[in-house]
Amino acid sequence: MGILTLACVVSFSLRLFAVIRFESVIHEFDPYFNYRTTKYLTDEGYYNFHNWFDDRAWYPLGRIIGGTIYPGLMVTSAFLHTILNTLNFTIDIREVCVFLAPLFSSFTVIVTYLLTKEVQNEGAGLVAAGLIAIVPGYISRSVAGSYDNEGIAIFCMLFTYYLWVKSVKTGSIFWAAGCALAYFYMVSSWGGYVFLINLIPLHVLALIITGRFSHRVYIAYSTVYSLGTILSMQIPFVGFQPVQTSEHMGALGVFGLCQIMAFAMWMRSKMTPESFQYILRTVLIVIGGAFAMVLLLATFLQKIAPWTGRFYSLLDPSYAKNNIPIIASVSEHQPTAWSSFYFDLQFLVFTFPVGLYYCFKNLNDQNIFIVMYGVTSIYFAGVMVRLMLVLAPIMCVLGGIAVNGILSAYMKNLEGVGVNPKEAPKVKEAVPKNVKKDKVDNYPYKNEVASTVVGIVVIYLITYAFHCTWVTSEAYSSPSIVLSARSGDGGRIIFDDFREAYYWLRQNTHEDAKIMSWWDYGYQITAMANRTVLVDNNTWNNTHISRVGQAMASNEDHAYEIMRELDVDYVLVIFGGVTGYSSDDINKFLWMVRIGGSTPEGSHIKEHDYYTKSGEYRIDREGSPTMLNCLMYKLCYYRFGGLYTEQGRATGYDRVRRSEIGNKNFELDHLEEAYTTEHWIVRLYRVKKPRNRGQ
Repeated sequence: MGILTLACVVSFSLRLFAVIRFESVIHEFDPYFNYRTTKYLTDEGYYNFHNWFDDRAWYPLGRIIGGTIYPGLMVTSAFLHTILNTLNFTIDIREVCVFLAPLFSSFTVIVTYLLTKEVQNEGAGLVAAGLIAIVPGYISRSVAGSYDNEGIAIFCMLFTYYLWVKSVKTGSIFWAAGCALAYFYMVSSWGGYVFLINLIPLHVLALIITGRFSHRVYIAYSTVYSLGTILSMQIPFVGFQPVQTSEHMGALGVFGLCQIMAFAMWMRSKMTPESFQYILRTVLIVIGGAFAMVLLLATFLQKIAPWTGRFYSLLDPSYAKNNIPIIASVSEHQPTAWSSFYFDLQFLVFTFPVGLYYCFKNLNDQNIFIVMYGVTSIYFAGVMVRLMLVLAPIMCVLGGIAVNGILSAYMKNLEGVGVNPKEAPKVKEAVPKNVKKDKVDNYPYKNEVASTVVGIVVIYLITYAFHCTWVTSEAYSSPSIVLSARSGDGGRIIFDDFREAYYWLRQNTHEDAKIMSWWDYGYQITAMANRTVLVDNNTWNNTHISRVGQAMASNEDHAYEIMRELDVDYVLVIFGGVTGYSSDDINKFLWMVRIGGSTPEGSHIKEHDYYTKSGEYRIDREGSPTMLNCLMYKLCYYRFGGLYTEQGRATGYDRVRRSEIGNKNFELDHLEEAYTTEHWIVRLYRVKKPRNRGQ
């Protein structure tokens, strides 16, 4: 248990890098919405939170918060905040939000140990706990300040899996009910619960096909599905989806199949084999046909919703790019590069097949579940880089099984291991000469081979620890809202332009000002500047986002008409040409064009108009006239044509695109520059009022 405690401490400590280096800063974009809603819940209470209509988002539509989010994260933080303040620990809700993910990462270490111990043994559990404590694939969403749904959802997922394995092994309603409650917590926390409610039925189906179905499996799944479905429907955002959407129909079908199998087992005990086979075939044909007809009829009458675009994109990676550009534009939805697997998992990539081998070597109900979890998650992680988060835990479980299996096999061959030195001569004399000679003949140099293998495994574990620490420090400890870079002398340069711009908006604009920006920054503007935005990171309304994309992709005159239509007061753009910040709006601009042209109102916007004749996307003199005169280009490069950015280069040299801009000398007719941050990363423009035609 000392090793498990150490793993928990290491897991929590490693995730505090961001707090140490950048104070209590919340990371990324979605966490700012989560923090804002959690603060509202803490201040106003649950019922006001549930009925909250947010007029700061999606102007002029607004958003009903209670019915459009998974509230588990917010309720958990508010509950911990209440407990701490009841115990006279006066702590701000912001600090609870910052530290929540590292706290739950410690819980994840414990539940990983329990799960691996349940499917293998205690040694494998301890190794798996140590691996997941520092694996970068999980740290990416559990570092301090990463206040996102996944911060608690991975714990909920593994806890549900642990209780599922426990209920299958014991056939106990108690453990199955606990699994249903854990599943309910998962549903309240993250939309990834769909993976659970498909993987568990898939496991049951595999047990049925392989002839391993038993009363234990029947009790476990019937309890989990019945109770879990009823509980999940209590989440307003989920509602009746578990019985109305295609993603949940597999679980319902397996539930019905379990009832048929249980009924068949009962009938077998009461009838002769010949009568049983006849009735079984009849029942299967009648019930199967009736179920198929009902399913087809419900689908035809649109009582069962079809698969969502996100689900289709998991089965067909090209689907989103061809049909739903708003989904394809998200970097987390891109296919995973091979290098990312090694970057986020290191040597776990190689222990994965070894762990599968040990599971197949001792195949039982729980090992079948681990195999299915591993195979399905590695497929989905390859399709979408975001799902590396789902893959990391099972990689650690299989890695723990593999390392434990290798060490257990070879450690016992080391001379003197497990034997008291004083008793070694007696043990040696007690072994018959013929037996000892046979062992030596069958396994020459066993001590040397064992020492080599154990040494290699130890070296791999050491390099894994160094790799994880380095990745955490370099890639996952810096919040996206506070950027950093290295100067020529090795020092660190901090770019705090985002918070600078949001503070300016909060202090220098009217309280009811409407801000137009690309949807990436909506949550941050609402939370930090407390201003109304047209679109935000929820991306629920493709038409509204498309309208913003049309404004950005049009010339200034046409864009002004759209901005007047949407009551826009200020426009915010992100520009990295001065500092070399590559995640700016010019690099994202083609997605604005694609999304803007995906609706009937934007049918005049064609992506090929923004390329050169040779099909290149350029911002220099060779760029297309449409590109060089669109609103986004002008807002990013206004006054940039007279600025020196690098020694030996002409004015207007873009350090991201590595080229000199092609349109330098232009003025704005309908907008005026309101504020540009110190490093030009955030630029704000005021939309001019219409001219008085009477004058």
